[in-house]
Amino acid sequence: MHTLARPAHEAARCAAGDGKYWQYHDRLFERQPAFRRADLLLYATELGLDRDAFARCIDERRFALDVERDVSQAQALGVNSTPAFLVNGRPVVGAISIDEFRAIIDEALRARP
Repeated sequence: MHTLARPAHEAARCAAGDGKYWQYHDRLFERQPAFRRADLLLYATELGLDRDAFARCIDERRFALDVERDVSQAQALGVNSTPAFLVNGRPVVGAISIDEFRAIIDEALRARP
């Protein structure tokens, strides 16, 4: 995990407070690895979030404990990088093709009772 992953995760949580989690999430993935404070604030402004309120949220680290719980849960599941998915408990880690991902899902569907 890179050093700016947690601040980016916290920032996404701040954006969620204004109903913009997924838009912010997508912006982070588009612009990675630009996750410095100034970058995070810019993305919030671009998405129409209140810049001052957003800055307070990230500066106060309002969602640090939630992010820590997310990280702990991921580690307990064996996930320590992104992208990562669990398909019926099977870890799928790394960038794979859509065809590979479909094959894994199809296999999981065939295996269900």
